[in-house]
Amino acid sequence: MTYTTAIFYFFAAILVFAGLRVITARNPVHAALFLVLAFFTAAGLWVLLEAEFLAITLVLVYVGAVMVLFLFVVMMLDINLDKLREGFWDYLPLAGFVSVLLVIEMALILGGRHFGLDVMATPAPHAADYSNTKELGRLLYTDYVYAFELAAVILLVAIVAAITLTLRRRKDSKYIDPAEQVKVRRNDRLRIVKMQSEKGPGVRGQDSKGEGA
Repeated sequence: MTYTTAIFYFFAAILVFAGLRVITARNPVHAALFLVLAFFTAAGLWVLLEAEFLAITLVLVYVGAVMVLFLFVVMMLDINLDKLREGFWDYLPLAGFVSVLLVIEMALILGGRHFGLDVMATPAPHAADYSNTKELGRLLYTDYVYAFELAAVILLVAIVAAITLTLRRRKDSKYIDPAEQVKVRRNDRLRIVKMQSEKGPGVRGQDSKGEGA
């Protein structure tokens, strides 16, 4: 057994263990942490398969953003586990059906030769200066440039839709327009009015005392 094969089996064993703990852990926070561990080990496997860009993307996007956000949401919601366990048996038939489909798919993938399916040969080794990220970028901007631009437009539409859904205007709110503030002149805002002064009660009392003296 080579050194690379030993590392592969090590990461694979941790990945299988973390995946089992995700579905068997009773605490949702612990399940989310085991899912983070599964993502890290999967990234390690992708590095061994010379897919460095996918490994970094998995760590940055899923572990660094999605899972951290999901973990904070789970901790803030304080989920009641008793209510979750009540509907376990109701979804058991559907879960069993999905599990059977997954087992069939894995059997077809791992044993494709026995079912007469086309199996890809082992890819040829690359040169020492080969860059997975550079090659992926070249393919995105040459062969798949239209699909890449379409995905960018779809993401832009999703961002605009999310902002529109959260933007709620209230009629009783006062909004500030910087352009209107810049155009304001002093004469329009400040008005000097000359009014006749009035004497208060204390001043009148003093005046009456002075007159009496």
